[in-house]
Amino acid sequence: MIMDLKQLRSRRSGTFWGGILPYLGYVLQSGVAFLFLFCLIAFAAWYTAFIRHLPEGLPIRWISLALLAPFAAAGGFRTYLQPPDTVFLLPQEARMRQYFAPAWRGAIIRKYMIQAIILLTLWPLYMAAEQSPKPLGLTALLLAALSLLLSWGSWRELTLVSRRSAYGCLLLRWAISFLAVAAWLWHPSGRALLFIAVLAAAYAAALRFPPRYAVPWEVLISAEKAQAARVMMVLGWFVEVPGRAQRVHTRRWLARAGERIPWEPQQAYRYLLTKSYVRSDMFMIILRAGVVGALLAWLSGGNMLGSAVYLFFVFVIGVQLSELRRVHSESFWLNVYPLPQGSRRRSAVRLVFRIQLWAAALMSLAFIPSLLDGRIAETALTLAGGLAVTALQRVYAGRKGKDEEDEDEE
Repeated sequence: MIMDLKQLRSRRSGTFWGGILPYLGYVLQSGVAFLFLFCLIAFAAWYTAFIRHLPEGLPIRWISLALLAPFAAAGGFRTYLQPPDTVFLLPQEARMRQYFAPAWRGAIIRKYMIQAIILLTLWPLYMAAEQSPKPLGLTALLLAALSLLLSWGSWRELTLVSRRSAYGCLLLRWAISFLAVAAWLWHPSGRALLFIAVLAAAYAAALRFPPRYAVPWEVLISAEKAQAARVMMVLGWFVEVPGRAQRVHTRRWLARAGERIPWEPQQAYRYLLTKSYVRSDMFMIILRAGVVGALLAWLSGGNMLGSAVYLFFVFVIGVQLSELRRVHSESFWLNVYPLPQGSRRRSAVRLVFRIQLWAAALMSLAFIPSLLDGRIAETALTLAGGLAVTALQRVYAGRKGKDEEDEDEE
C-alpha cells in the first residue's frame, strides 16, 4: 500500500497545533490581547505624528533597506519531521516532494503576508520622505519575486552535503537580498531591474553546483525541533509549558562570558544560566529588541513619544528575559547537584536584572542627541523611568519565584 504523505503531514500539523491551542486561552487571559491592541493604537498615533513632522535628512532609503531586505532573505519551513522518520519514511524518499510541498507553500504565504504588512506600513513614510519614490505595485512585485527566489535558495541550503557550503550560501543569500533591495532603492528602475536579474541568475546558477542530498533527514529534523522550540518559547512567556529542546549556538566571540564568576556553590547556577543565555536564541531576540527600541526612540527625536517607546521596549525585554528562569527548570542534574537552597531563584533574578539593566543603558544611547540639545531634565527622567521599570520587574520576579519555590516545597 502506498503511503499518503500529504495526509501524514496534515495529521502531524494538526497534532502540533492542537497541542498549542489550549495554551492560547491562558495567553489571552494574561492580557496580551489588550496590550497588543494598546501598542497598535499607540504605534499608529506615533507613526502619524512622526510622518507629519519628519526630521530633516531622514535616511529613508537606509530605513527601507533595513526593514525590507531581512524579510526577503529570511526563510523557515515547518516539516514536522520526527527522528523515527529516518527509518520509517526512508523508503518513501523518492516521493517526499509530496510531503514537503505544503511546507513550501505555507512558508511562502507567511512570508508574503509579513512582507505586505511591512511594505504597506512603511509606504506612507517612504512617500513622504523620498524625493523620487518607486511605484508601490512594482516594488511589491519585485519583493515577491525576490522572496520566492531566496526561499528556494534557503531550501537548497538545507539539502547541501557540506555544512560549510551551506553557511557560505546562507551568507550569499543575505548579501543578494541586501544588494537587490539597495539597487532598487538607490538606482533608476530600469538599471536596477537589469542588475537584479543578473544577480538572481548568478545566484541560481551558483546553488546548482554544490552536491546535495535528496532528503537531508537529520538537518530537517534538527530545524523542525528548533522551530517547535521557538513556538514553545514564546508561549513560555505567558504560561508554563512542557519541557522543550533548546537550540545551542556556539558564538565563540562570547565564549568568555561568565568566566569571571567566582567558582563557588552560591554562583554555580548563575554560571550555568550565563552560558545558557549567550548560546541560546534568546540572546539574539534581546539584541534585536534593543536595536529596534533604540532606533524607534532615536527616530522619535527624543521627545515624550520617544521616552514612551524606550520604556515600552525596556518592559518587553524584561518580559522576554523572564523565560531564563525556566531554562533548566526540569533538569534532572540540578536536583542531584548540591546547590544551596534558594540560589537558583536568586541567581536567575539577579542575572535577568543585570541583562535588562545593560539593555536599558545601551538603548539610552538613542537620547544622546537630546542631551546635546540641552534637554537634560527630560532625558534624566526617561532614564530614571527605565531604571524604575527594571527594578519593579525584578521585585515582581523575585516574589513570583519565591512563591513558586514555596509551592515546590509543599
